[in-house]
Amino acid sequence: MPIAIRKDVAYTLLEKIKEGGQGMHDVSFSETDLAGLDIKEAELLGHLDYLNQNNFINAEFTGNAYAEPSEVIEDLTHPEPVKFKAAEITDKGLKFLDKVEANLAKDSTHQRSVPVATKDMPFLEKVMLKGNLEDIFDARDVTEVVFRIMRDLMTTETADRVEQELHKEALPTEDKSLQMEIADLWHDTNPIVGLLSRVRPPWQGPGIFKIDSDRFLYRVANEGGTAHANADLVTTAVFSATKDELSQERIQEIASWLPDKVRTLWEEA
Repeated sequence: MPIAIRKDVAYTLLEKIKEGGQGMHDVSFSETDLAGLDIKEAELLGHLDYLNQNNFINAEFTGNAYAEPSEVIEDLTHPEPVKFKAAEITDKGLKFLDKVEANLAKDSTHQRSVPVATKDMPFLEKVMLKGNLEDIFDARDVTEVVFRIMRDLMTTETADRVEQELHKEALPTEDKSLQMEIADLWHDTNPIVGLLSRVRPPWQGPGIFKIDSDRFLYRVANEGGTAHANADLVTTAVFSATKDELSQERIQEIASWLPDKVRTLWEEA
């Protein structure tokens, strides 16, 4: 089963590898390094494998982590457990550290495993951090998709009431492509899509006109360009950031339109 990649764990692992210096070098993680993360060995290896596969690090593992099925079968009599041995951080990994370092707090022993409180962070930064997204543009795009599907479930009157509470800056920035209100994302930056949302009835009917939880998350994955395994995570990230901006009345009104599992994600976000 795929594991959910946690940004606090990724940060801690990258920082430890960076501390070892440049070039490929042996790396081991002590209990002190991982204190407060509550992570099992399999999850640790999964995060290291993710960082390696996505070029945040160049890593060396003992055992054959990427063996073909036939190779695994031939070696079943003497299986060698996969162990992490050595690594070096890449430029991509260094950029990742720079990007999230301001969003991580250090406790009294300077462990870097506790994320900062996100309540007062800009909206899109919350989505990026909580959704484990690589950059702010991914956060913008996936937010717009989640908002679009939410609107498809609602009446125009409900959508308008939500929009009225989202006239707040999405991100303080000098980048003109990101200078917008949260309401702009809610209304949809694509004018045709925004218009269609206003003229069609809520997609609550039978057949193709019903958006159940599976269809909701399927659309998040496909329209948002994210992996299906991460659809729950990025949806929850958008939900959490959005609820911080809304009154309790709007929060409850939105919940009444969402299908079972997605409503649970909304209520728990």
